[in-house]
Amino acid sequence: MLPTPTSPRSRGPSPGRPALSGSASFSPSGALDPADTHPVLHPGRVAVITGAASGIGAAAARLLASLHHMKIALADLPSTLPALEALAAELEEIVGEGNVLVVPTDVRVVSEVERLRERVYEAWSEVGVLMNNAGVNGGGKSWDGLDAWHDVFAVNLFGVVNVQQVFVPAMLHQENPAMVINTGSKQGITNPPGNTAYNASKAAVKSLTEGLAHQLRERNGGHGGGGGVTAHLFVPGWTFTGLTGQHDGGEKPPGAWTAEETVRYMLEHVAKGDFYVLCPDGDTGPEIDPLRIMWAAADVAQGRPALSRWHRDYKALFEEYMREGQALAQEGGLRL
Repeated sequence: MLPTPTSPRSRGPSPGRPALSGSASFSPSGALDPADTHPVLHPGRVAVITGAASGIGAAAARLLASLHHMKIALADLPSTLPALEALAAELEEIVGEGNVLVVPTDVRVVSEVERLRERVYEAWSEVGVLMNNAGVNGGGKSWDGLDAWHDVFAVNLFGVVNVQQVFVPAMLHQENPAMVINTGSKQGITNPPGNTAYNASKAAVKSLTEGLAHQLRERNGGHGGGGGVTAHLFVPGWTFTGLTGQHDGGEKPPGAWTAEETVRYMLEHVAKGDFYVLCPDGDTGPEIDPLRIMWAAADVAQGRPALSRWHRDYKALFEEYMREGQALAQEGGLRL
């Protein structure tokens, strides 16, 4: 049992994960051979990426083109059109003219998402990868910042809902398999204080994607994805992008991964069929996030105060729990 304030020891059940490797970045040495890749990640298949003008979206476009020679549809706000066109020119050098499509799209507007779908299906008649990656950060605390709440949810949640509602019915009727990748956040799982609107929107994306995955699986008799479509929740670690300070022109912090490193990790894991793609980074080894997630879940199971990890009466116990959990991971002793 995880500790209470009166417990003499803080160690409790913890998830099994390999010991921290000590590497500050993801090495793709174990990546799939392009000649023996996942059927969705295949030359000539189509990837649609929202939030594609920069950061993780742009990195995904580059890697899906360079590693898998897919056709790429780039979608982002109309104001990002110059960046989209520059990226398209770069990708055409890899996959050829006619294999990159630029469609300025505001995912908050269903009619614009429908136009994106029509443009993609008119050009290529299918979608292999649908990457719901458009997102915004922003304020919005528990009892103030109402406009910020609406703005954040309009993009981070309803943007994902709009794209799923528009694209998935068409993808279900395709002959070839396909996948939906929704970009979540660790903040939507462990809910650290300070950015309530963003956390809540990403918690909703987690719930939405879990429901999508279940519905697709059940549609196919409980095995695999419905109609050959699977869903995946992509949870980046600390990634150096415009949402995390890159736009300020500063240097990448040593602990952060680049967008390319994060996307490489994601692609390897969705290719293996993983639903939860929980990315580490240079500061967060693969055993740390599961320990934090288990602690957060035990708040509910054990009736502790909300967000007890940051509660003054529990903070020392949490820190001891983490020390012991990481020590057990180093010894290979952690098990779910």
